[in-house]
Amino acid sequence: MVDHLETVTRIYEAFGRGDIPFMIEQLADDVRWEDWTDWSPHRAGVPWLQERHGEAGALEFFQIVGTWKVTEFQVRGLMAGGNQVCAEIEIAVQLPSGAAFRDQEMHLWTFDDTGKVARFRHYVDTAKHIAAARGD
Repeated sequence: MVDHLETVTRIYEAFGRGDIPFMIEQLADDVRWEDWTDWSPHRAGVPWLQERHGEAGALEFFQIVGTWKVTEFQVRGLMAGGNQVCAEIEIAVQLPSGAAFRDQEMHLWTFDDTGKVARFRHYVDTAKHIAAARGD
């Protein structure tokens, strides 16, 4: 049986190392990234919070985030239940535009029956992300 909590822990460790190939390997071929019915960051065009599909779509997200200067990234806690893991995150970044933000986020990882990530969502302070995307 796949331990989803362990998988998410390893994904965050890989993020810290910049090991994008490992992270992509944990995703289902048809992963749904930021799959929301109606979400203000989608409408505002926040590049890193756009809906994406498949491994190529998730890779686009990691390529954008790879341009950031991450000054803090801490996993404060993880909770698992059924096929989902929720992570409490503390993050501070500076974007290439010079805009910066600090946020407390929740990340929701949903797994399929094979143990791969089928869906990923950020739960964030959307106003901060929209302002940063605008360069504020």
